[in-house]
Amino acid sequence: MAEEAGFPFPAVAPGLVGAIGNTPLIRLRRLSEATGSEILGKAEFMNPGGSVKDRAALALIEDAERSGALRPGGVIVEGTAGNTGIGLALVGLSKGYRSVFIVPDNFSHEKTDLLKTLRAEVRRVPPKPYKDPENFQHVARRTAESIPGGWWANQFDNTANRDGHYRTTGPEIWEQTGGRVTAFVASIGSGGTIAGVSRFLKERNPAVRTVCADPLGAAMWSWFKHGHTDFDDGDSSAEGIGQGRVTKNVAEALVDDAYRIPDPVAVEFVYHLLRDEGLYLGLSSGINLAGAVKLARERGPGQVIVTVLCDGGARYASKLFNSVWLKEQGLTPRAAGLEFLNQL
Repeated sequence: MAEEAGFPFPAVAPGLVGAIGNTPLIRLRRLSEATGSEILGKAEFMNPGGSVKDRAALALIEDAERSGALRPGGVIVEGTAGNTGIGLALVGLSKGYRSVFIVPDNFSHEKTDLLKTLRAEVRRVPPKPYKDPENFQHVARRTAESIPGGWWANQFDNTANRDGHYRTTGPEIWEQTGGRVTAFVASIGSGGTIAGVSRFLKERNPAVRTVCADPLGAAMWSWFKHGHTDFDDGDSSAEGIGQGRVTKNVAEALVDDAYRIPDPVAVEFVYHLLRDEGLYLGLSSGINLAGAVKLARERGPGQVIVTVLCDGGARYASKLFNSVWLKEQGLTPRAAGLEFLNQL
């Protein structure tokens, strides 16, 4: 927990930034029983901004403040699918900055509406590949350059993102498991989480296995399995994950293996969590848990596998929890129990 000079109550968070991190690990009872391993989810949806991206937002902003890149009265600018923007907006508000976000217009309106509620300026742009000059990340960079006092957060290639997870998320997992963690599984958006956590855990125990859970159509499975990003094997409805290039954060990740996780399987995990664990989460959490269970089944009982419960389901209510949308996408969940595990 963050401390401020002269703050008299050490057990009280001194403002919003002091409440970021130190999230609990949640044991997924039925998945643990089914695999004979401990399947543990880092409850990042419990951060103040509702996602794991609060950690990146805080790390990026504080690094920019230390370097002088972001000064009092400055403007935070970022290209984001929503969650990083939400974290940046909230931390920015707590520190007196305003925010401008460039958002691809195929992402959920729940998140962009929330950004506007958080007093951020939101500019929606057509989705373009990274090589296109009109890709939302390039637009964000140019926007920051055009604003007096503008600072581009650059979550994908700014390794302060990775360093924040190395300092906080990794040590928390190690301490919460008493050093008994045997594996860490995570999907990749910017790459900061898996890069920072993998480096910390492997420094403590090189035998800890780290695995990327990748949706269809993303390039990280291709990168870690084959050393290139050429495979294109479908598409996914997951938001905020599914990287198509090797970012500077991804380049620092120590990853042993990667799994492809199709959306239908991930949706079954999401609905299992809601039905049997009371956890209302987004599709990236389903992808992560599918990867954790796949690893548990491959390596046998007795593992202690940690993954990330990235964000809450309310941000995807119009899609992931909308029966009409699910039917249109061919994603209607069917399982009544755990029979969907056979799809892994």
